[in-house]
Amino acid sequence: MDVGVYFDLRNPAQWAQDPSRLYGFTLEMCEEAERLGASSAWFSEHHLFDDGYLTSPLTMAAAAAARTRRIRLGTAILIAPLHHPAEIAEQSVVVDILSGGRLDLGVGTGYRVPEFDLFEASMVARYKQTDDAVRRLRQLWGPGGVRPSPVQQPVPVWMGYQGPKGARRAGLLGERLLSANGALWRPYAEGLAEGGHPVSSGVMAGGIQGCVTEDPERDWPMVSKHLAHQLDSYRKHMVEGTGAPTPRPVDVERLVRQGRDGPLNSFMYGTPETVAGQIRELTAGAPVQTVFLWASIGGMAEADVARNVQTICTRLAPLLAGAGAEGE
Repeated sequence: MDVGVYFDLRNPAQWAQDPSRLYGFTLEMCEEAERLGASSAWFSEHHLFDDGYLTSPLTMAAAAAARTRRIRLGTAILIAPLHHPAEIAEQSVVVDILSGGRLDLGVGTGYRVPEFDLFEASMVARYKQTDDAVRRLRQLWGPGGVRPSPVQQPVPVWMGYQGPKGARRAGLLGERLLSANGALWRPYAEGLAEGGHPVSSGVMAGGIQGCVTEDPERDWPMVSKHLAHQLDSYRKHMVEGTGAPTPRPVDVERLVRQGRDGPLNSFMYGTPETVAGQIRELTAGAPVQTVFLWASIGGMAEADVARNVQTICTRLAPLLAGAGAEGE
């Protein structure tokens, strides 16, 4: 199982950094992760977050492509209904060319009303919109499509669908599933078979909500305050524009002790050995190729981010090397 790092470039007011420095440092961390043996770096997309969440993951991936030579570069995720398929196709080609064929395009549906309003897009049938966008991307990257063509033939596309229904949709499309949850392998495999695709072609990867440290007790006061910001920010922005009340602040202590299923309801925390065991348990029985962890959680300081990258790459990754599970 390969291990990568994940960036959203949040810049909360209470820990504000110069934005140019934050973006430049993130590129330095991509270089450092590559030097330390990471398999991949992933970038996410959101709009109108009050902490400056990254809005253009393909642009960031292009910058990282120019600074690295081996590491794969992914979007986790690009919100497909907010972009025209031709725009996604052409921007993806640029990243794939700049990187020499290292792009992993993760796409998803989005869920925030303000983002769809900003782009004057419709949330109606957004899953169908995303499915259709991926089908169109395959056409646009083929004969008679956009020019120039991508280096990779085909470009890996990862469906950022969560839950059994989403996993089945990814399978029906014959695309990769951007989830590390082993429980989704069965509905994903069923979708592959139903769609006429070899079940053996199924591949999974996904972000791990967690943090590894050599000294969990020492680092928890720092990690917990940034984790609280990140989770509360997600929850606040999730309901924005819906009329629903802002959720109460997350009890991060309870979350780590008694986490449930779902990216906002669980968090792995502990030594590399502890987290490696939790990741093996999560991915058991599924063809999970890659997992990636947050390098920075909720606007961490540079020294903490650098330490996270080092621990992920030099301590966690070796524990998971050769640990990829075979799908049944």
